[in-house]
Amino acid sequence: MAASKQADAKKKKKRRKKESQQHKTRRILLALAIFAVVYAADEFGALAALFGEPGALYASFVLYLVPFVIAGHDVLQKAWNNIRHGKAFDESFLMAVATLGAFAMIFFPDTDPHMAEGAAVMLFYQVGELFQAYAVGKSRKSIADMMDIAPDYANVEREGVLTQVDPDEVNVGDFIVVKPGERVPIDGVVTQGASQLDTAALTGESVPRHVEEGADVVSGCINMTGVLHIRTTKPFGESTVSRILELVENASEKKAKTENFITRFARVYTPAVTGAAVLLALGGGLLTGAWSDWILRGLTLLVVSCPCALVISVPLSFFGGIGGASQIGVLVKGSNYLEALSEVDTVVFDKTGTLTNGTFEVVATHPADGQTEAGLLELAAHAESFSDHPIAVSVKRAYGADLNEARVVEAGEESGHGVHAKVDGREVLVGNNKLMRKHGIDAPTCDVVGTILHVAVDGAYAGHIVIADTVKDDAAQTIADLHAAGIRRCVMLTGDREEVAADVAGRLGLDECHAQLLPADKIERVEGLLASESDKRKLAFVGDGINDAPVLTRADVGIAMGAMGSDAAIEAADIVLMDDKPSNIARAMKVARKTMGIVWQNIVFALAVKLIILVLAAIGMANMWLAVFGDVGVAIIAILNAMRAMRVK
Repeated sequence: MAASKQADAKKKKKRRKKESQQHKTRRILLALAIFAVVYAADEFGALAALFGEPGALYASFVLYLVPFVIAGHDVLQKAWNNIRHGKAFDESFLMAVATLGAFAMIFFPDTDPHMAEGAAVMLFYQVGELFQAYAVGKSRKSIADMMDIAPDYANVEREGVLTQVDPDEVNVGDFIVVKPGERVPIDGVVTQGASQLDTAALTGESVPRHVEEGADVVSGCINMTGVLHIRTTKPFGESTVSRILELVENASEKKAKTENFITRFARVYTPAVTGAAVLLALGGGLLTGAWSDWILRGLTLLVVSCPCALVISVPLSFFGGIGGASQIGVLVKGSNYLEALSEVDTVVFDKTGTLTNGTFEVVATHPADGQTEAGLLELAAHAESFSDHPIAVSVKRAYGADLNEARVVEAGEESGHGVHAKVDGREVLVGNNKLMRKHGIDAPTCDVVGTILHVAVDGAYAGHIVIADTVKDDAAQTIADLHAAGIRRCVMLTGDREEVAADVAGRLGLDECHAQLLPADKIERVEGLLASESDKRKLAFVGDGINDAPVLTRADVGIAMGAMGSDAAIEAADIVLMDDKPSNIARAMKVARKTMGIVWQNIVFALAVKLIILVLAAIGMANMWLAVFGDVGVAIIAILNAMRAMRVK
């Protein structure tokens, strides 16, 4: 029940946070309404009419203090707590000092009152915080939707009785039942039933996936139509849904260099501008004697110097980019990997399972004279009927019809050569050149690249079948899109034969191809490619197998196939493609580059506007209202700009 209790605790925490946010929103709206009434009464002379000229000043002080305290008491409390704990220099401290200082100006004789500006600064700062909360909530939506893929229960079938239990109580090899409308709780194999699965939450694909007996299913999908009986193949903690949730929860912990720079910058920047404001107020007051004027300049400097726009918008931009990538089925494990992806100019691919489907298929059938394609496939499929070899499976799948095993006798396998069998009383051989030579049969060569299966009947050559690992439908488009996106080199590394690798590379338009490589050779090749990269450019490696894990770790950016990829590859990778479509690499790069563009737009815009207003404040040409725009206005604009990172076409 541990998982259930943990889920309940998360729901309660989420509900409390939502209620707290709603309460804060109502509080700020109330403060804004009171401020508007007081400001109107002050501007139109109502306070002067009621209290007289001297009394109106103190009345406005008290009345402006009401919305100020309603809206900003939590900011004042946070600033005080931080001071007590020796962490004074943050935006709460700047807001508290600047706004309280504006109210304190009433005690300076011959000085215009600034209570309205003090209350406005606090109010609009809190409005900016609301914008931030809304933006963060919106950017979290796609990730929050993904967090909802966690199943609440599993229907376990034990001794003919269906029992509802927590997913983490299900063992490997147990049989579970998934009804229409329920989520698949654990990875497994369908043993009975057929249905359509909604995989949108995992892969971003809107088209349902058909599954039937023998099909692999992954946790997190929604069963749409029929009842499925599934034999589990992994414990819940190692299933797809658990891996995804772990990746998402850890994504915010790995910050980009730019994000870390902004954090360090704010730590130095805030105390520096605080000191500058104090020096400005004290220096100007001592030199001119106009203390109220120079104190006001110092307070204005504090307001405009608040680093909210940078501290909020930069992490929000990265978070939005990660959320946007998740919408297309790309999981990025941290903003540092998103930043690195934007700098990639060389992409290295594994072949099998990455650019190709990783399964053998019949790509050509060449019958000899007197034979037909259908007849050749029928003979080969029956001869292979007792074999479970992947090549045999592909031949039987290409034949397509039911096999009549009664037609086959004396079937056997000749290791490293092929199979032999009697089909309808005729001696049938299916295998490679070695098998043909062994039986004294001449076998012609074939121009089609792939594994050649020669077929002989009663000692006479009957034709050959070409079997190959087929290229993924979007593989060629992937390479074209990457080149269009400015990728300088697309390289393929494979352990396959030279001619097969060259054929795939030629069809896809790859820049380089290296074949017949062992795992250690792949690392050596990647090391060489990395050495040729400049310091500012990165190399990405895309793979799916266990043998790709070391290379994924060594590359600047490791990208793994998530649907069919091995656990080791997914664990070692920095980015995971949940639908195994390589074409999403180019889309993910566009998201990364767009995100980095937004990050730098916000940095340049915020610093430029603040610098201008800081100079104006120092020479006395900027008032509190302009400072409000320099802080809250810039922050809101930066936040709205950051939200664009979530929009992925």
